[in-house]
Amino acid sequence: MPLAEPSAFRVEKLRIGALINLTNGATIAGDFFVAQASPTLFGQERVAELLNSESGFVPFEVRESGGVRTALLNRDHIVTVAIRDHEARRVPGYDIATARKVSVLMSDGRRIVGSVRVYRPEGRDRLSDWSRHGERFRYIESPDATFIANVAHIVEASEVFER
Repeated sequence: MPLAEPSAFRVEKLRIGALINLTNGATIAGDFFVAQASPTLFGQERVAELLNSESGFVPFEVRESGGVRTALLNRDHIVTVAIRDHEARRVPGYDIATARKVSVLMSDGRRIVGSVRVYRPEGRDRLSDWSRHGERFRYIESPDATFIANVAHIVEASEVFER
């Protein structure tokens, strides 16, 4: 049997390892598959871009002790995604956006301490402005990981001031 020609519609994907916390308390490890070229920006697609691209379900390859399986995860039930990639730094304007140190309480009881970038003009770059403007899944950068938080599951966000 001859080998089939590759499809012109095939899009090569890259694996991005992630740890996902769900509303049911489960934490699952696995991989997202992102496009090598972002549909909206220069460079590869970001996980946050994938999560914000539409509503409904997103495919995720779950790593389990018995092997791997592909699951369709409902975005509404994703509380946070932790990735080691510093993809937030690839957002246009990152270097000039105002950084705010924050403490964020999530609906599952976890508290994330890190920083967020506020992409608003000076004078409108407060944490309250970050809370009202932006996409559903947003970055919180901590020393350990980059978190992508579902704002529907943020219970409280407060600015942390250094003493």
